[in-house]
Amino acid sequence: MTAPTRVLFVTGRLAEPALRRVLSDMAPPFACDVAVMKITVAALMTTPWIARSLDVPPGTDLIVVPGLCEGDPEAIQQQAGVSVAKGPKDLRELPRYFGRPSAALDYGAFDIEIVAEINDAPRLTLDEIRRQASYYKDGGADIIDIGCTPGVPFEALGNVVAALRADGLRVSVDTFDPDEIRAAIRAGAELILSVNGSNLDVADDLAGTDVRVVAIPDFGAGLDTLAPTLARLEAKGVPFLIDPILEPIGMGFTASLERYAEARRRWPSAEMLMGIGNLTELTAADSTGVNALLIAVCQELGIRAVLTTEVIPWARGAVREVDVARRLMHYAISHHTIPKGVDDRLVTVKDPEVLTYSDAELRTLQASITDPNFRIFADRQAITVLNNELFVRGTDIQAIFEQLHIDEPTHAFYIGKELARASLAVTLGKTYRQEGALSWGYLTPPDDVKAEHVRLTQRSRPRRTAGSGSEPSGPAGGPHADPGSRVPDPGVRES
Repeated sequence: MTAPTRVLFVTGRLAEPALRRVLSDMAPPFACDVAVMKITVAALMTTPWIARSLDVPPGTDLIVVPGLCEGDPEAIQQQAGVSVAKGPKDLRELPRYFGRPSAALDYGAFDIEIVAEINDAPRLTLDEIRRQASYYKDGGADIIDIGCTPGVPFEALGNVVAALRADGLRVSVDTFDPDEIRAAIRAGAELILSVNGSNLDVADDLAGTDVRVVAIPDFGAGLDTLAPTLARLEAKGVPFLIDPILEPIGMGFTASLERYAEARRRWPSAEMLMGIGNLTELTAADSTGVNALLIAVCQELGIRAVLTTEVIPWARGAVREVDVARRLMHYAISHHTIPKGVDDRLVTVKDPEVLTYSDAELRTLQASITDPNFRIFADRQAITVLNNELFVRGTDIQAIFEQLHIDEPTHAFYIGKELARASLAVTLGKTYRQEGALSWGYLTPPDDVKAEHVRLTQRSRPRRTAGSGSEPSGPAGGPHADPGSRVPDPGVRES
């Protein structure tokens, strides 16, 4: 992608001053033009409408439209003959948006396999196992691991493996039982967790196959006990991965990390696996950061497979977290850079940056507003609600609501919902954007449907009959005309 030399930013009337201020502060290495469309709320624009209405200055090689603008940018590109991109949902994110284009060009590669374990599988029905397998696959898992339970017979293991293989999934089995290992191999499993001196005779059944095994130290012993296991596997031609076993915190965690480094020194070309679920499942902390650090360790040590699961509630989403982490750490290490400013999806509870407006900026905005619809803002200390008449600021959302004098039920519901979301943003230190979801990293839900915004936020008015001067609806009105005070105006959030 060639760096632009002249960029046209499309916005609405209210957002124009804020956009120009952001662009001025950003001092980008390209010329900037601002196209102010005949609409108050930039978020209500559609790309077909922009295509019909936009005048593009000569020399423009990129058009940036608001991130919440509806429609395919291709509609504008075909009309203007210039590349078009949707910018961020909040214009204050433009500096970061333009600050990492080089990373976006080659970001996303990875070389770590995710093995996702379905725990206690003998106690589950085939349908339950299939649902979990599909969930893990959708989250980014490469191999679905069937977790057997010691002492619990699993006569259906072969059928389960065969069913998952029929679903197009790669399958491993987690057991030391030689009979279960043989049943899984016959049904199409490609990876066995695990073998050591206690069940090494199963190597005879694996000779001549492509099935890989995970080799671990003998129970309660050190790395030295791996040597005879690996020698036997090599003699039989059985491919293997080494897992020195990650111990939980309080049970030798640091020493176990040292074992992985030592194993890499002893067997520099061997494939390795780390069971990271031993830490995420047994540490009362959000798994997001734990996974990020463990994947960084794996990336640096050349550990190309990890085993994880999602049994404990705080580890929900672990597979998706590892999928993000393996891309982030691969990029950081292969580019010799820190894992920052490239992909923020692992920042969930706290935001990478809290975007706010100053009191002076909000007062300036209020001076340009002519309608009674409320705009809501939040910063690190308080919530501000304003319209053409009121400017209310505080931390108690009940007290704020009482000063707004709202008596229409749907409007009250909407304002209450937004105030609650703004209060949560202040409490957690997050960026609040009216009518937009708070950012929860990879857990962020999509923004609400705009049609619902309009319905819930517009003030109730006496019903007018056709021909009485009511505004047009549908394509003739709506976002294709300047809605004025007919719809809510989210203020200066758009670019």
